[in-house]
Amino acid sequence: MSNDFDFDLSPDQWEALKALRNPVSNGRLSKAYVVKSLVELGLVAVDDDVPVMTPAGRTALVRGSCRLLDLAA
Repeated sequence: MSNDFDFDLSPDQWEALKALRNPVSNGRLSKAYVVKSLVELGLVAVDDDVPVMTPAGRTALVRGSCRLLDLAA
């Protein structure tokens, strides 16, 4: 990693992080192990059993957006 916000996340992790931009309707994401890995990275926190994006998670998502667009192209 070149800096604090350069994460090499899997596609599932990126999808989970993107999904947390909006409130989760039932309070759960489909892949708990992915959320756990994001918590370990400090990108997500769990508040009352509901995963929420941390400021570091928001920064990683914004910084990773260009990289995600490159992958989609």
